[in-house]
Amino acid sequence: MMVAENTHSRLFLLFLFSLLTLSTSPALSLHPEVQSTGYPTTATLDVSATLAQAHLALSYRPPASTELPSHLLPYDPSSAISVSLHSRDFLPSYAGSAAHGHPDYKALTLARLFRDEARVRSIGVRATLAFGAVADSVLNPNTDAEALQFAAVNSIMGSVISGASMGSGEYFSRVGVGSPPKPLFMILDTGSDVSWVQCLPCADCYKQSDPVFDPSDSSSYTLVSCNSSLCHSLVLSACRNSTYSSSGPAAAAADERCLYQVMYGDGSYTVGDFATETLTFGGSASVSEVPLGCGHDNEGVFYGAAGLLGLGGGPLSLPTQISARSITYCLVDRDSNASSILNISTAASTPSSTLMAPLLRNPLLDTFYYVELMGISVGGNMLPIPPSAFAIDESSRTGGVIVDSGTSVTRLQKAAYATLRDEFRAQMEALPPAERMIPFDTCYNLSSRASVQVPSVAFHFPEGKALLLPAKNYMIPVNDEGTYCLAFAPSPVAFSIIGNVQQQGTRVIFDLVNDRVGFTPDMC
Repeated sequence: MMVAENTHSRLFLLFLFSLLTLSTSPALSLHPEVQSTGYPTTATLDVSATLAQAHLALSYRPPASTELPSHLLPYDPSSAISVSLHSRDFLPSYAGSAAHGHPDYKALTLARLFRDEARVRSIGVRATLAFGAVADSVLNPNTDAEALQFAAVNSIMGSVISGASMGSGEYFSRVGVGSPPKPLFMILDTGSDVSWVQCLPCADCYKQSDPVFDPSDSSSYTLVSCNSSLCHSLVLSACRNSTYSSSGPAAAAADERCLYQVMYGDGSYTVGDFATETLTFGGSASVSEVPLGCGHDNEGVFYGAAGLLGLGGGPLSLPTQISARSITYCLVDRDSNASSILNISTAASTPSSTLMAPLLRNPLLDTFYYVELMGISVGGNMLPIPPSAFAIDESSRTGGVIVDSGTSVTRLQKAAYATLRDEFRAQMEALPPAERMIPFDTCYNLSSRASVQVPSVAFHFPEGKALLLPAKNYMIPVNDEGTYCLAFAPSPVAFSIIGNVQQQGTRVIFDLVNDRVGFTPDMC
């Protein structure tokens, strides 16, 4: 009898111990897919401050001048190139600045989202073309020089051949073009390779803030011959005998000159002569013989820019041409009229506080900068998304995560986005929902609150490194009334994109020598 009682007692103690273990062990859970990261579970969203910033952006009246503001940082001699970046909504008033032209913040937001959707579609079409999904015959330019130079190209599919949609280039800089340098506002874009400006004579030029560049005024403007390696590096090119080149130092050589054609997914395009030219940055740093398109036929929603500076990873981009070792930029809030800084350096250096992750390259899409992303956490818990969802597949045709300065809203593969959205919604049940605004489907009415705690969101990289996002980098206002939306969206393309809203306030470094991407929070 005593033995039986002792046996029952031992069994009862074992049962109690098993319950205690089940309730305290981190390895056991009713939801085994949830893994704690040890990072904060919530972040504070300052509703009052972000709404006030949005109202300032809407009421801002850009100066009627194309001169650079005096507060811009001077040229950094430690960098080969150092320039200031400006949000497109804070350019001089006749530069096509958008903020002051909208009746309310919702209208401004819709304009931004429209540009962003065009941008993402453009990147997707570029990928499709690179993967060989479209017949070459569709893409070959019209070899009739007059048609290539002057005719409308609407009959060609709306596609990206180089770079991404100009309609969504969100950051501009002042660049001197030619000798002597003519200051022009240009879009700076890490998702493009071919640099170009509008040129005289104009067959069709859109309105820009500065006088259109006249190559005949530059002593360093030199046309590229059709048989040159630069011409062969273009995705779309054609040849033509020189008939309307400048008569001064920029006169063409006797052989045929190279014509370029760049088209974008929103219907924008530029067509003209391909040349080399001297560019001046920060008022003192000059780079000679930079490949530059001289566009005589240009159309699109370019919002006052004279052209584009390609900062991608392809052979014709500015960083590749000057053998840059690193590209560094820091984007301030797009609702702020403060300037950001971009450096292209021949010496790679990073602050000790920088989070470094592997920089990946896709041989089929060498323009874009990929980062190795391992996962995403919401509320301090890792989402059940396998790392393979963010990896480039063996064929290089799908997957991967691009870090892009021109895309605004981060796009995730559809399954990954749905997982993030559902977990975020589950942790936000206490807050009142609001009407969605495409592409956002997770919005909240925060009009009655000065601040609110929201689930934390972090990007996770190899070796246990993580970038914890500020709340204002993923919960953004979309109108004047206090509606905020989760600034993520499903990707319509075969890969994910980390956009500039999530990058705001973080110094991003592309270490091109050691193949690393760096993120340094609060370094603008």
